[in-house]
Amino acid sequence: MIQAVDRALRILAVLQGGRRMSLGEIANRLDLAPSTVHGIIRTLLAHGMVAQERDSQRYRLGPATLRLGNVYLDTLELRARVSTWAEDLARRTGCAVRTGVLLLGDVVVVHHEPRPDGTRQMPEVGIVIPAHACALGKALLAFADDGLDQLPANSRSMTGETITDPAQLRDQLDVVRRTGLATEVEEAVLGECSVAAPLADAGSEVAGAIGLVVPTAEWPVGAAALDALRAAARAISRELGAPAWPPAVPIALRPPASA
Repeated sequence: MIQAVDRALRILAVLQGGRRMSLGEIANRLDLAPSTVHGIIRTLLAHGMVAQERDSQRYRLGPATLRLGNVYLDTLELRARVSTWAEDLARRTGCAVRTGVLLLGDVVVVHHEPRPDGTRQMPEVGIVIPAHACALGKALLAFADDGLDQLPANSRSMTGETITDPAQLRDQLDVVRRTGLATEVEEAVLGECSVAAPLADAGSEVAGAIGLVVPTAEWPVGAAALDALRAAARAISRELGAPAWPPAVPIALRPPASA
């Protein structure tokens, strides 16, 4: 691993989600010397990856990250494959549909299909949710090679319902691997629940996850909606070249063979 690149990526990760932070705050968060962080940030500023506010002198993500993000989304095969199926899934279930990928212990929403009820809804493409606190994240972590190793040592609580205990999370991921579905109830946002399924690629590995999002008052979703979610995940995976669905469980996560 190239140390300077690793540190630059960690700085960008700290600033994600619209955070505005001082040099000292960034250094403290990463446990690095301020002089080290300053040198890297100067390079990121030169390339537009980071911007500095004139009044507060705090740092935030720069416009170049948006350009990179748009290029990524435009060329992402997963997003292209998901679009039609997500629209159909939203129509059949009446739920909002999110598709996400795993990035540094978080889930980045790469496609969002609003509820088809005509209500005004905020676009969610690009939002970042801690993987341990959402169904999309659990569906991804359950089939990822390093699983819980991708999460920070002290996963933060988003609400009073967020599960942060590693043993509990491990048990939940075991259930996801058995059933192909992950759930969360108000763990990321109060009043919101979700269920998600992993998406497999041509190598039988997890490529992303697709999920239904509903208000708590409408939870749990019915069997027909779950069947529709599974069918959509299976169809998208097939278009991505997957020979089977759900994705293959990594060898390191498989239960030992019985004697």
